[in-house]
Amino acid sequence: MPLDRDADPQRPLFYVVDWLPPDFGAVGQYALIAARQLAAEGRTVHLVGLTTAKPSEETRRFDGGGTLTAHKLAAKPYEKTRFVRRLLWTVCTNARLMLAVLRHPQARGADIQFTGSPPFMLYFAIALKSLRSARLIYRITDFYPEALIAHLGRRGLVLGMVERITWLLRRKVDMFEVCAEDQRALLLRGGIAAERIHVRRDTAPATIAVSAPPAPRPPVLADKRVLLYSGNYGVAHDVDTVAAGLVRHHRTGSGQFGLWLNATGQNADILQRHLVASRIPVARSAPVGLSDFPALLAAADVHLIALRTAFSGIVFPSKVYACILSGRPIIFVGPTSSDVHLLCLRARQRYIQITPGDADAFAQALDAMAQG
Repeated sequence: MPLDRDADPQRPLFYVVDWLPPDFGAVGQYALIAARQLAAEGRTVHLVGLTTAKPSEETRRFDGGGTLTAHKLAAKPYEKTRFVRRLLWTVCTNARLMLAVLRHPQARGADIQFTGSPPFMLYFAIALKSLRSARLIYRITDFYPEALIAHLGRRGLVLGMVERITWLLRRKVDMFEVCAEDQRALLLRGGIAAERIHVRRDTAPATIAVSAPPAPRPPVLADKRVLLYSGNYGVAHDVDTVAAGLVRHHRTGSGQFGLWLNATGQNADILQRHLVASRIPVARSAPVGLSDFPALLAAADVHLIALRTAFSGIVFPSKVYACILSGRPIIFVGPTSSDVHLLCLRARQRYIQITPGDADAFAQALDAMAQG
């Protein structure tokens, strides 16, 4: 991992995210891992995020002299299908998170690291750069407004203006951390200097072993091989190819696989409804806690990762790390331009990439995996 040459171990770090464990949210899970590592190295770290429980503040001290204080602000989840409410929630939540940093006595001259969750945190972080003479570190998870533009398929006057303003603000950020090379390429195309971009990949949020005992399979899939999708299945993730491919797998193929959606997200709802209407075996469950995560992954015969082509470089499915560590085969319905493809090619287990839109190839991949 490239080192941050401007990092000062004596400078406090405020790491701002959305949901903190035990609430579900991949960004918060990865942030907690990174925050613990930095505190173990001797830094004073403040992890600021949300909880559905009561607000709290808890400090842990490490042998190396570092501390990690988790500041949890009480919040209610937003309704993802209601755009106006989601926008209001995002604005209010960003303001609350940054105000929590602004009011802290250690914020002046500190490092402030933020992510793309909640979206548009950049707009609020820039204000803190001036108000607290802070050094900004932007940990890119998802690019906004680019993700909205990719979803809508057009910019329009308002989104086009927001995109231009966003790039102007990005140039005021001191350092970027990206999860993948395709994200780094996007920043370079946007005019961000290469020396301000560091690639720091995530890892699995829990210890994953190939020999982990599997979780019980859903009864509806008791006589089927399990194609597992775990995590968020939102607008960035392919639905049409997966749905049509599973239907063809059962209509004209071996029909040995059923889909286990251990997932949240509006596209998970859409995919589930489509498969139920087509009478394709599908099980749905809520994402499990980190302690149950290794067993869940071990229950898969094949892992599914899905990404729409328009979101390559804009969204990176971090679930790929856990899927690789599980040792199970992987089918990626997504473009070869994504770093998911790059990482899976480097892995040792069986892997098949499917171009989005090629439902026949997806059905054939399932048949091929069923044959062992």
